[in-house]
Amino acid sequence: MNRPFEAAAPAVKVWDVAALVLAIGDALNARFPALAVRGEIAAFSRAASGHCYFALKDAEGRAAIRCVMFRRAAALAGFEPRDGDEVELRGRLAVYEARGELQLVAESIRRAGDGALLERFRRLRAELDAEGLFDDARKRPIPAHPRALAVVTSTAAAALHDVLASFARRAPQVALHVFPAPVQGTGAATALAEALAAAGRSGLVDAVLLVRGGGSLEDLWAYNEPVLVRAVAACGVPVIAGIGHETDVTLADLAADLRAPTPTAAAELATPSRAQLAIALDTLAERGRRALRRRLEAQAQAVDRHALRVARPARALANARERLLALRERHANAAQRVLRVERQRQAAALHRLAAAATRSSSLAARRLELAGARLAALDPQRVLARGYAWLSDDDGRTLVSATAVAPGQRVRARLADGAIDASVLAVRLDDERA
Repeated sequence: MNRPFEAAAPAVKVWDVAALVLAIGDALNARFPALAVRGEIAAFSRAASGHCYFALKDAEGRAAIRCVMFRRAAALAGFEPRDGDEVELRGRLAVYEARGELQLVAESIRRAGDGALLERFRRLRAELDAEGLFDDARKRPIPAHPRALAVVTSTAAAALHDVLASFARRAPQVALHVFPAPVQGTGAATALAEALAAAGRSGLVDAVLLVRGGGSLEDLWAYNEPVLVRAVAACGVPVIAGIGHETDVTLADLAADLRAPTPTAAAELATPSRAQLAIALDTLAERGRRALRRRLEAQAQAVDRHALRVARPARALANARERLLALRERHANAAQRVLRVERQRQAAALHRLAAAATRSSSLAARRLELAGARLAALDPQRVLARGYAWLSDDDGRTLVSATAVAPGQRVRARLADGAIDASVLAVRLDDERA
């Protein structure tokens, strides 16, 4: 059957794939021999060969282009590029022939300022730090021997497999409860916060592992959202964060009670390994056996000593008798010493008493002699013997004044050897003149 219209169709060149890719590359080189472009780094990675692969996107995230920077150019960069860095690249456009992908081959790179995402990270960090969410004082200790743990991550994530494998190897006795949630994308932060809160309220677990594998700053951004950071700080049980690689730091890491560099490390920090526990138990058991053996040996020696005492009662009795005799002799000697001392004290007391009596008698005799001499000096008889007379009236009252008598009055004069009754002839006072 003839098809006339086929003869009328224009001829179309059929390209070989490699030739087409090469032609596109030539066209790009001709149109863009050299260029400079500015944008924000995303999904940065450095291969073992030293080559760097990343994407360069605009601030709004509406467009992006794959980039490669070979080892020589990377060595001349002067800094370590990171996700969120705003940079200026100089290079050329090319097509990666193996996949037919457009890429920018960066021949030089310089920092053009912090990217918008990194700037937002710093702003959120300062804001949440001001709320006290990162204070060490509010962080709680991780239970040393948890019975059950929660794992908050995606069920499709490699991090969950790593955690489960680690616990199966190290601590199979610990029960694990998975609270699934998406780890990136729209709504991931809210879902993670809700899963974290549910784990804390469940009453089933002693701590929570918040884990995720590595990724770019943009991939890990859910763990910087305030809703998740506040949920980490408010969780009812301690939180161990193992997000990304060791160089990845998120705000959820800073709010967690303990930060682990990787999900596997988080599993290792959550509980000691069964092998370590077995070694510790063996050590405690050996210490207990040694202590029990020492105690039994000491008790056996005590039993032997008591047995020897029971087996030789005569010797024990002789020892007791010797001790009794020694005590008796000590008692007798002590009594004699006490008696001698008491006798000496009594003799000294008698001597002191006799001396005191002699001194007292001599003193009394001297006082009596002195009193006798004083009394003799006052004897009226001795005064009369010196020529004085003692006058008295008829009533026997002593006359001491011439005014006490009157002429004609009878008086009695007492002399040394007798008395004279007389009559007063006249009274003459000493101040009257004859």
